[in-house]
Order: sequence, then C-alpha cells, then structure tokens
Amino acid sequence: MISDGMAEVLRSLRLGEGGDPAQACARALDAAGVALSLLVGADRTAEPLWCHPELSARFEELQFTLGEGPGPEAVRTGSPVLEPDLDRVRPERWPVLLPAARDMGVRGVCGFPLGIGAIRVGVLTVLCGEDRRISEQQFADATALAAALTGVFLNGNGHVNGTVPGPDRMPGWPTGLNRPVVHQATGMISVQLGVSIQEALLRLRAHAYGSERPLGEIAEDVVARRLRFGNELDDDISGPYSPEGGKG
Repeated sequence: MISDGMAEVLRSLRLGEGGDPAQACARALDAAGVALSLLVGADRTAEPLWCHPELSARFEELQFTLGEGPGPEAVRTGSPVLEPDLDRVRPERWPVLLPAARDMGVRGVCGFPLGIGAIRVGVLTVLCGEDRRISEQQFADATALAAALTGVFLNGNGHVNGTVPGPDRMPGWPTGLNRPVVHQATGMISVQLGVSIQEALLRLRAHAYGSERPLGEIAEDVVARRLRFGNELDDDISGPYSPEGGKG
C-alpha cells in the first residue's frame, strides 16, 4: 500500500498540476535524490526529464556516460535493481561507476524501469540516504510511481519517439530534449565507422571516459566536425582523430 505522500504525488501527476515533480517525488520517497529519464532515439539512450537535487543530475550523467549502474541495468533487465549500499556491490559489477559514485558522495542507488513486458520507456533512479537501506514502504511507493510514469508515456500524455510531454499536459515538465547533440553525434559516428547505433554510442562513451570530458562536449566536437571517428584515408583506422591533425 502506498503512502499518503506518494498518493498525493500520483494525484498531481494524473491531474497534470504544476510544481517541481522531482522534488515532490524525492520528498514523498524520503530519498536523497530522484531522477527520471526517458529512452529516446534510435539508440534508445536515457534522456533526463527531471532530477532533484543537483547530485542526482550529476549521477544520472555519470550513468549515461559510462553506460553502467542501476539505471542502465534496470532498463536492460526490466526489473528493479536495488543497491542501497554501494560499498557492498562487487567491484567487477560496475568497475568504473562505483569509485566515481563514491567520490560524488552517492551511498546507494536503486533503479526502477518504466515499461510493460518487453517495452521499455524509461527509468526512475532513486538515491538512497545515509542509512543505506530501502524500506518496504519506499519500495512500494517507488514501484507505484514507476508504474504511474509508465502510464504517462504510454497512454498519450507522453511519447516514446523522442519527444516529451507537452506543457499543456504536464505543467512544470521540460518540453525538449537535453541531449539532441548526443543523438546526432551517435548517428554521425555510426556512418563514419559503418557500425550500429549501439556500437557508435559505445565508441562515443569510451572516448568521453578516456579523455575525462563530458559526453556532451565530445558529441559537440563530433557534430561540429572538430572530431571524427575513423580516417577517410584509411578504413582500418577506427579511433577518433581531429581533422586539423592528430588524434582527438
């Protein structure tokens, strides 16, 4: 049974009331942070719709750049991924994300997929508090919230084709994508290397991690043609390089 606080949040979502939905959800869940991402584009990347507080946004960007963590795993498996204490997670499970998350001060994370059956539309990421646990009530509330948000994106209020709910239906929600440049760059890399969209995104992520730069910045360089994956003169070279000369 859901809590009174979550019942109020779900009512607000159903009525399309304004306000800050991320903050309201974090408060109702008694969580250190909450992030909601929608899967968009041919590469089905996680597009953040809202996050609270700023730490959630930073962690969501970390998961997106690395492609590992509770959020991506929840999307792949279609089941909740509950890791309220990251210190107890095997290092080989998320070898890059775990130390970075600890450096951020993230203690525990739970991911709840949005979808029905094989259909995946997004993921709800919940940052756990200092007690490093998730109670039965929090689990019930988060599950109910994920189900309600799935309905939002499958019943006509939202779409899975790269758009997000319009301001007339979901006041207070963003009306455009935050990462169009990433999707564009992924497509360009796919053409440059002759690989799938999924493989192109992996190459983009690997270069962002290796260069210790945000994924968005690398994508902007690709779109502006300051960075190219593959060599026009040698099809065997598949690493990124700068058209002005030298490796990117």
